[in-house]
Amino acid sequence: MHYVGIDIGSTATKVSVFKEDKLEHNYNLRTGWSSIEVSNEVLEKLNSEGIERKNMKVVATGYGRISVPYADKQITEITCHGKGVDYLLGRDATIIDIGGQDTKIITLKNGRVIDFTMNDKCAAGTGKFMELMANTLGVSIDELCNMALLGEDINISSMCTVFAESEVISLIGKGTDRKSIARGIVNSITGRVSSMLFKHGCSENIYLTGGLCEVDNFKKLLSQKIEKDIKTNPLARYAGSIGAALIAKSLD
Repeated sequence: MHYVGIDIGSTATKVSVFKEDKLEHNYNLRTGWSSIEVSNEVLEKLNSEGIERKNMKVVATGYGRISVPYADKQITEITCHGKGVDYLLGRDATIIDIGGQDTKIITLKNGRVIDFTMNDKCAAGTGKFMELMANTLGVSIDELCNMALLGEDINISSMCTVFAESEVISLIGKGTDRKSIARGIVNSITGRVSSMLFKHGCSENIYLTGGLCEVDNFKKLLSQKIEKDIKTNPLARYAGSIGAALIAKSLD
């Protein structure tokens, strides 16, 4: 039997597959404009691997979890992230999940989520904000963070993504060093995350998930901002889908 976790986020869809107790596959796809379309794409991918409806249990999570008609159950991403990080880290932790449309701080204790804080009022402080600002500078997110590490601290004051973009364009027009503009953009995100984290409270183990967990210089700059070491690993992007797959296993 295969146990499948599907985490449909606003920008990326992550899929994890266990065969019995072994984690066999992790896939990452762009969500695109339709959660239903990407869920069908996931099913085609699974079928191509010989994983069919008759031999799998499926749990869906994330922004588009209700768009997976073949799922046996839908579970919130908070629960699934907690389960996934417990599998990957194996200890109590404060989880920072920077998603495309929201940022979550989750407290994990004894393998269970006991508290969480979510910022979903505005794209500022999220992966989408980072992507939009990188596009404004004409660079990738990785390049933006590489530049930011070399830049001087400047302040991007606008809380709204649209106004922040105008502010960045204005700074470009004034001839402000691009590395410092990049630093200001990253500071805007790390500052909001830091504020959320200290209002929420944190343990000694801070664990970063979401797409930005793979960007080393972002992790470095966030660590500097909160003055604490941040842990992650190559599978942290898949924390939600791994947790969903583990929950699927419990459905037997």
